[in-house]
Amino acid sequence: MTRGRLAPTPTGYLHVGHARTFALAAARAASGMLIYRTEDLDAGRCRPEFAEAAIEDLRWLGLKWTEGPDVGGPHGPYVQSQRLPWFHDVWSQLQATGTIYPCDKSRKDVERSLTAPHAEDDAEPIFPPSLRPPLGAGREAHEPGPTNWRFRVPDGETVAFIDALQGPQTFVAGRDFGDFLVWRKDGFPAYELAVVADDHAMGITEVVRGADLLLSTARQILLYRALGWTAPAWAHAPLIVDDDGKRLAKRTAGLSIRELRQKGKTPEEVLTAPMSQLLS
Repeated sequence: MTRGRLAPTPTGYLHVGHARTFALAAARAASGMLIYRTEDLDAGRCRPEFAEAAIEDLRWLGLKWTEGPDVGGPHGPYVQSQRLPWFHDVWSQLQATGTIYPCDKSRKDVERSLTAPHAEDDAEPIFPPSLRPPLGAGREAHEPGPTNWRFRVPDGETVAFIDALQGPQTFVAGRDFGDFLVWRKDGFPAYELAVVADDHAMGITEVVRGADLLLSTARQILLYRALGWTAPAWAHAPLIVDDDGKRLAKRTAGLSIRELRQKGKTPEEVLTAPMSQLLS
């Protein structure tokens, strides 16, 4: 049975891009089950009112889920900030494999070690192997402690997968992405660990999300392999852009689901109308 999921991050009101990607996820899970999970680990930016608004806006669009923070279910809690013991357990499993290590290098340290930019300004730069500690570092740790932990990628290995919407994808570890964060020094799991841990725990069989997360999929496949878990199927939807060709963001004026509702737009318009029509 297909088990899909919706996993909004409550850092702002959901926009048209979220609406259409989540509607696609719901449609692809129509013959199975749909799980709703609130990904609120960014304590500095996530707000309860945005979490409540996301549920309300998606219900208004006509989306229905079988498990979630508002309806319960056997795999709860469905709010990531309430799942820290589980994430700690997954950190322990990774630590036992020797694939992660403590890292006190800051983003500035990484950037200073690079001779040329490898990513956009808002993306994490590729972590250079020269900054890695020796093999075995951190093997005696029993707790993450107040430091970052990174996953050591297999340099030169090609990570390949078939995406249901984007077709065959290949990324080379160490070239397209480097050692990535799995645990933050503030005591919270990083995005990659949290998503893999929860998708596995909740039995998700297909992940539907935006195409901007294709690279994250390569990282997550390595985590699944290290943990001995079966990865789900993947379907990355094309990004929704405005009339200027710019990617929508939660700060994009006039295209949040909430604003469009207030302007009298219908759920069908939000899900199918051209951007120019929605802004008129």
